[in-house]
Amino acid sequence: MPKTLDDETTQPGRPEATATDAAGRRAATSAPRLAWLIGPALVAGVAYLDPGNVASNMTAGAQYGYLLVWVVVIGNVMAWLIQYLSAKLGVVTGKSLPEVLGERIGNRWGRRAYWLQAEAVAMATDIAEVIGGAVALNLLFGVPLVWGGLITGTVSLVLLVIQSRRGARPFEFVIIGLLVIIAVGFSVGVFVAPPDPAGVLGGLVPRFEDANSVLLAASILGATIMPHAIYAHSALARDRFAPNRRAETNAVPTARLLVATRWDVTIAMVIAGTVNLCILLLAAANLAGVEGTDSLEGAYAALQVSLGPIIATLFAVGLLASGLASTSVGAYAGAEIMHGLLHVRVPLIARRLVTLIPALVILALGFDPTLSLVLSQVVLSFGIPFALIPLISVTAKRSVLGRFSNHWATTAAGIAASVFLITLNGVLLWLVFTGA
Repeated sequence: MPKTLDDETTQPGRPEATATDAAGRRAATSAPRLAWLIGPALVAGVAYLDPGNVASNMTAGAQYGYLLVWVVVIGNVMAWLIQYLSAKLGVVTGKSLPEVLGERIGNRWGRRAYWLQAEAVAMATDIAEVIGGAVALNLLFGVPLVWGGLITGTVSLVLLVIQSRRGARPFEFVIIGLLVIIAVGFSVGVFVAPPDPAGVLGGLVPRFEDANSVLLAASILGATIMPHAIYAHSALARDRFAPNRRAETNAVPTARLLVATRWDVTIAMVIAGTVNLCILLLAAANLAGVEGTDSLEGAYAALQVSLGPIIATLFAVGLLASGLASTSVGAYAGAEIMHGLLHVRVPLIARRLVTLIPALVILALGFDPTLSLVLSQVVLSFGIPFALIPLISVTAKRSVLGRFSNHWATTAAGIAASVFLITLNGVLLWLVFTGA
């Protein structure tokens, strides 16, 4: 069973060891099975399989072979910790990270400034995901990119309506279904043309080759650990397990919910990490040195030549599912950011249309879709510190999480991961803006 360093077990003699806790533990035998408590992390985990991830991993594998395998692995390990802390905040407090920050940032203009950067990050994410869906529709059916973007946005709106009207569970089922399609579409090629085992093992040794490999490593991590996934996961966990909704799950004790959350995050990160690794290995084994694989269209064409139309079509189907699922989660995160920080709820259709406009404008103006994906990752880099630092800070406070606050070692691990990610994202920004 997945473990954490957090002190999440009531100790004898502590004031928290109440009769209510004891009754809750006895009631756990009649609580829903662990499997029925799993779901929010799988939805949030879709953010780790968005078109930005696909572009970064395909490019890394095609240009550097197995060199950056270690980046995918270490990114996934850090993502586990970050997503668990986000989910724990939602489970214990019944509030999302934006809601908690909205209460703790006393200055009205400070809240608005924080909202602006968070909203910009969410919209940048949405641009990447809508563009990815549009490219997939173009590859599969020849749909013009602008119409593909509009279709992707419309489908995401339908999924959001399901979430708002039918609740968290139906939304989870739909997103998990898309997650299965993503996993199959991006992974089948590895079994058809397996990578070199020695190359994979060699790629686990941390190293870089040149400045561009550093840029790609930062892009992989930037596309993996994204601010909107942190905001969204705390809200998804709140929607399923908020204290005022516990009656719906037979009053499952918080400690048991956190056990389920650790399993949930572990399963989601194993799936996301494996699929991301498969994308990189697919490119490393079959597209290394092939011209034009630095774009999604070029990678699709190269797969057609090297592995045949079936594998290439499955790749495009996975890309489409990735765009549809991830843009729905991104739009959900954007709505939560506005509500939590500004206490404002904009009608769903109006908000979806507004956030869809930038992606449609980019597609209409004929900008290179893959370049737009890369630049969106640069915008995400600005938002990483604003999501990570507050998350580590609030989950370490007993005044917020009580006895479920972070163990000091968990906080230390979170700080180390934050420093590493912020530093590497700083390198990414420096490389981009200096042209290095």
